[in-house]
Amino acid sequence: MTATGDRRGGEGRGGGHPALRSRIAAAALAALVALSCGRPGDVGVEQRPAPSPRSPVLIGLIPEHNIFRQLERYRPLAAYVSSRIDRPIELKILPRYGSIVSNFNTIGLDGAFFGSFTYALAHREINVVPVARPVSLDGRSTYFGMILVRKESAIRSPGALKGKRFAFVDAATTAGYLLPLHWLAKNGVADYRRFFGEYYFAGTHEDVIRDVLNGRADAGATKNTVLDRMSQEDPSITERLVVLARSPDVPENGLALRGDCDPRLREAIRATLLGMETDTEGQVVLSRFGALRFIETTDADYEPVYRYAREAGIELAEYEVVNH
Repeated sequence: MTATGDRRGGEGRGGGHPALRSRIAAAALAALVALSCGRPGDVGVEQRPAPSPRSPVLIGLIPEHNIFRQLERYRPLAAYVSSRIDRPIELKILPRYGSIVSNFNTIGLDGAFFGSFTYALAHREINVVPVARPVSLDGRSTYFGMILVRKESAIRSPGALKGKRFAFVDAATTAGYLLPLHWLAKNGVADYRRFFGEYYFAGTHEDVIRDVLNGRADAGATKNTVLDRMSQEDPSITERLVVLARSPDVPENGLALRGDCDPRLREAIRATLLGMETDTEGQVVLSRFGALRFIETTDADYEPVYRYAREAGIELAEYEVVNH
């Protein structure tokens, strides 16, 4: 995003001493650089102008729910943080989980609310830095993955899934892919492609749950927090499902910013999120978001994800997100 000057006075107006003009130009350039995240292409051989300090901070969202639910949940939060850091924030919902990693630079994202596995991949590949994650209304800042079947079905063991139809979420999710991969491997299934009669990637956790409920899939992998939110609207959902397996607890979807983001901007966003619970307006926004507060998050918090990936035979540095 380039900055343009006010040309109303014309080039011949507002002259002055050359040294004074140089000092003014230098000060203006420094102001443009302040509080901006470096983006690919901002500085190059053509020496294009740096982004304006008022240029939007572009934040990506993973497709945990459908697009309307995602925007309804995150827009008030984005507006609140924007008002506190005096920078517009734009939200970008990616079509699938792996898109955040593969398109981070090409889209020009400054950060994203990553799932635990997408964060692990992004940290390894593009060096994103975790900032904060929410604490849910029941006091949890983590989630776990589950493998679900309908209560009316006879499936109660890994072997009973042979030849059945299975719904994953995306090959870049902990709950929707790592969990079943790890669970099947522990139970002697080395290749799910040969084990299942049919399998597919639903794209969102909501879709997996609905597909299991309506019989489109015999079983599916999803996360507990999405099931909990759906069950609040329809309590009969949990009564119709059985949990076959669950993953370890991993960090809830949290905000991470690109590694070359200006430290002052990162600190301003971090301080705003962590201070929301002490601010009246912030408390209202948190309630709408479905959280008590935000807590500071570090890479060490994702150790369970790194360990789970290793045990599932996944090398993050070489992993390619492919939804077959």
